[in-house]
Amino acid sequence: MRASFTRQNITVYQAYSRQIADVAVDSQTFVTPFKRGRMTWIKPSFLWMMYRSGWATKPGQERILKIQITRDGFEWALAHGVLSSYEPGTYASRQRWAERKRTSPVRIQWDPDRSVTLARLDRRAIQIGLCGVAVDRYLDQWITNITDVTPLAARIRGHVSSGRLDAAQAELPIDAVYPLPTPILDLIGASEPQCSKFSS
Repeated sequence: MRASFTRQNITVYQAYSRQIADVAVDSQTFVTPFKRGRMTWIKPSFLWMMYRSGWATKPGQERILKIQITRDGFEWALAHGVLSSYEPGTYASRQRWAERKRTSPVRIQWDPDRSVTLARLDRRAIQIGLCGVAVDRYLDQWITNITDVTPLAARIRGHVSSGRLDAAQAELPIDAVYPLPTPILDLIGASEPQCSKFSS
């Protein structure tokens, strides 16, 4: 799993409408018209967020928010998560997976990560869906900063559209393999990291 992170925080991305994004940046958390009762998905991969939002062009996803959250909170979410679909080897049985899914406030999904041109890569990008107590913790405890990075998305998209891939690559957020504890790796079906403790 790759992400931008420091000793204390990890960066995730979300895409929202102007109405939700404006008040989130002002409040430095998500408030009305954001709805706590719905599952909300956080994504550490900037380029997967660009793929999902169509470079911030899809309806309701016109604004890209960079959200810094505590690493403790992020790892709590993963430790209390369950894969969205059953994978043999990760769970002892389909029944054990179904039991965990019924009680877990976090869903974990892996999708092909994307290059700067949004082509599929061999590695996977993680999405983390939060509901119930996980959403409350996210909004009230984990978020340390929210920044609107829609202009950055627009600049990178402009470089890509003009064929300036080196310029696009140079503006991408710097990420690295995130060093998750082994029990969490096993729980979410991730591979063993080979990296340093933090990135700048």
